[in-house]
Amino acid sequence: MAPELDTPERLQPLLAELRGMEDRFHAASHAATPQDFGRIVAPDFWEIGASGRRYSRDFCLEVLSQRAAKPPEEAWVTRDWHVRELGSDHCLLTYTLEQPGRVTLRSTLWRRAGQGWQAVFHQGTVVLP
Repeated sequence: MAPELDTPERLQPLLAELRGMEDRFHAASHAATPQDFGRIVAPDFWEIGASGRRYSRDFCLEVLSQRAAKPPEEAWVTRDWHVRELGSDHCLLTYTLEQPGRVTLRSTLWRRAGQGWQAVFHQGTVVLP
């Protein structure tokens, strides 16, 4: 049974801000750049991909650079966005990502830093049909 994931009204501005950053983090936006990634992804970032493998920040930056050079032809669709505060400087962003040929559940742990929010961890989990 799925939990109810309603983002409180007071967190809607934060949700909107992080949604835009998440698009740049994945290079899902044609406006995403490696410079964006460097600004919004913490130096100690790591990820567990939908493959189940662990990836470093450097590897993710390389993937972003490749995507930026050849953006996806089909738009990625996102839905079911939710943000939950985990403390004064941390929050968890979750959503569903639909790409051609697969659907994944995504979660990103964001930390407030001096220049704004930075991603410190991300995970993608494939949804089985």
